[in-house]
Amino acid sequence: MSKEQTYLKIKKLREQIEYHNRKYYIDAHPEIFDREYDLMLEELTRFEHEFPDLIIPDSPSQRVGGEPLKEFRTVTHRTPMLSIANTYSEDEIREFDARIKRNLTGENIDYVVELKIDGVAVNLIYENGIFAVGTSRGDGTHGDDITQNLKTIKTIPLRLQRADSIPSVLEVRGEIYMTKDVFKKINKEREKKEELLFANPRNAAAGSMKLLDPKIVAARHLNIFVYEIGYMEGAACNNHVKAMKLLNIYGFRTNPHIQYCKNISEVIEYCNSWQLKREELGYETDGMVIKINSMAQREKLGATGKNPRWMIAYKFPAKQAATILEKIVVQVGRTGILTPVAVLKPAGLAGTTVSRATLHNQDEITRKDIRILDKVVIEKGGDVIPKIVSVIKEARTGKEKKFRMPHKCPVCSGDVKKVDGEVAYKCENLKCPAQLKRRVQHFASRRAMDIESLGPAIIAQLVKKKLVKDYADLYSLEKENLIKLERMGDILAGKIIENIKESKNRSLSRLIFALGIPHVGVLSAEILARKFSSIDKLKKAEQEELEAIGEIGKIMAGSIKYFFERSDTEDVLKKLKDAKVKTEETKSISGKVFAGKNFVLTGTLAKYKRHQAFNMIKELGGSISEGVSKKTSFLLAGASPGSKYNKAKKLEITILTEEEFLTLIQTTGD
Repeated sequence: MSKEQTYLKIKKLREQIEYHNRKYYIDAHPEIFDREYDLMLEELTRFEHEFPDLIIPDSPSQRVGGEPLKEFRTVTHRTPMLSIANTYSEDEIREFDARIKRNLTGENIDYVVELKIDGVAVNLIYENGIFAVGTSRGDGTHGDDITQNLKTIKTIPLRLQRADSIPSVLEVRGEIYMTKDVFKKINKEREKKEELLFANPRNAAAGSMKLLDPKIVAARHLNIFVYEIGYMEGAACNNHVKAMKLLNIYGFRTNPHIQYCKNISEVIEYCNSWQLKREELGYETDGMVIKINSMAQREKLGATGKNPRWMIAYKFPAKQAATILEKIVVQVGRTGILTPVAVLKPAGLAGTTVSRATLHNQDEITRKDIRILDKVVIEKGGDVIPKIVSVIKEARTGKEKKFRMPHKCPVCSGDVKKVDGEVAYKCENLKCPAQLKRRVQHFASRRAMDIESLGPAIIAQLVKKKLVKDYADLYSLEKENLIKLERMGDILAGKIIENIKESKNRSLSRLIFALGIPHVGVLSAEILARKFSSIDKLKKAEQEELEAIGEIGKIMAGSIKYFFERSDTEDVLKKLKDAKVKTEETKSISGKVFAGKNFVLTGTLAKYKRHQAFNMIKELGGSISEGVSKKTSFLLAGASPGSKYNKAKKLEITILTEEEFLTLIQTTGD
């Protein structure tokens, strides 16, 4: 097939895929099976790999592309993304209407009412019909460039659907959200992995937008409703109803529950109709948004410093219930932080039975004067997580008891210490079983010692059977220990033991990170490794010496010093040394083969995962960058390399295949 024929085939495939995207995600009327769709996308990706110069930014293949970002750049909104003032009663809605009429004397006023989606506001910018930039709301004037994350959301069109009358620049505002079903599924998976659960769908969506790796965002299956035109050149709509219809024609997903109202009485009636119906929705909503329909009237009314005068939110009443706080138990988290939890007399709330509620910390309990056996008012924060909002003090009998955080850990009886400058209390025992599983998981994680196949389920069994009392005990394990575990075969047991042995030679920076020193992340671990070159030297460093390192700071320096002064740390380090785990850099970076060389990776590698290739390059003295520039020494290109490949060719940068990369390592040695 010639290049011209391939171009026509690619063009047709893109059109077909976008058509079926709309039928499935926007119209909810799919016309083909998932497998047919997947085959079309696979064919498109194959053709684009063969002719990478034909790849365009709005191709369906680019929805989950590129390497993780280092940081988000800041973008200024053309028009401010202001917050919405709230109302909580019918009287306040009528007061809003009265203010409007005072400012628009004698004018006919009509409204549009829509659901207030409990999600994250974003701004989408289209230039000549192509999705160019997507930003978070930020402070209302400036937001983060989260374009790559937004491209993973299939209900956001990469190209406007209408061929004629497309504005040269179009900014639309929308709400990113996570459905209830997806939220439950993700939390269930996180629970299995013993990861921190998301509090509610909104927090899950907000956290996802802050991730620097678009591939992780894609796995969250986020969605969007577009609700407003923020800015438009070359076209105009004189009212909101027409604007929403136009956005739908362009291919945007708008909420179907939008009601035109001739007066404020119809507005109130529609708001009240959703008080109970909202439970039937597959997503969270915490109120209604009331807007003036006329764009000219909106312009006249303008805005205050914070809020538009032509729009207001009506918040649904919180779902509350009264019950008895029977006792307070203390849970120990993965970092040793103690969290008080209220055990309640079961009470019905928002369609569920609530028997526990978080109390957050001792300061919160003291502030609200919450006591054991109190009659308390509970509600669902964000309609998801139960919390105690107040105490019914007039119901007290004198039998109520004040609560104080324990001085000893409820799990291991270790000392509990209040964290300096914080409200938190923490168990100080490094071997506390409640913390141990998470500490071992962190030690074995890919950014730390990278012990493959040693997952949470296996670690949980090792801790339960007391085969591992700290992470250094991993190096004392034998194959016979593992074979006795559930669902463990001879081959897997042998593989894990080999992976544990292999991890002994990881870089010093990865070992420092693996130790789990509070406040020390991957970057700071690399800085410490370069500065001190061994665990022993780092251990001997004085507080002032650590603080003098620009990137470390006082809090982290104090945390490092305290960690190495502990007797249990000394025990763990001795075990690591006895096991021949590498605790120092044997050769300076300047003496390594990739010293001073900058690498960029693109495409999919066959023999290694991306993080493994990163680690190999770093351990040989090289550095990693996200984008190709004149400073790039090598581009390591796997399958489906994308636009970085073309840029590297233009700049005449050396491009290495995976085989050439491995040959280079093997022939030069370390």
